[in-house]
Amino acid sequence: VQLQASGGGLVQPGDSVRLSCVASGPTFGILFMAWFRQAPGKERDFVAGVGWRGGNRHIPDSLKDRFAITGDNAKNVVTLQINGLKPEDTAVYYCAASTSRQTLLNLNARRSRSRYDYWGQGTLVTVSS
Repeated sequence: VQLQASGGGLVQPGDSVRLSCVASGPTFGILFMAWFRQAPGKERDFVAGVGWRGGNRHIPDSLKDRFAITGDNAKNVVTLQINGLKPEDTAVYYCAASTSRQTLLNLNARRSRSRYDYWGQGTLVTVSS
């Protein structure tokens, strides 16, 4: 499975951005898709996830007012919409795929990087005026 993330760039505070992740290859085993982000000098953190066949949408409480995730497994695409961008949203955003049923069903498991089998190359979002 290969994951290709796109949609990042330089944006101003308050703007919106839509990041896309296209999966290719033998995707039939994927159960859960997620987005993580990694700011300079920080850990890679979970920001959103969704069941590959729909449902099980999960966004941390601190982000759910501004982040939205959608998945379309017919088109093999997962999209992350971020509204009201802030400078602290500046990070490389990575999409990831998990074949684990535990990841699909367990909230804590979804946040763990080790639960994901495949990673995209990342797309940089820079929020600056």
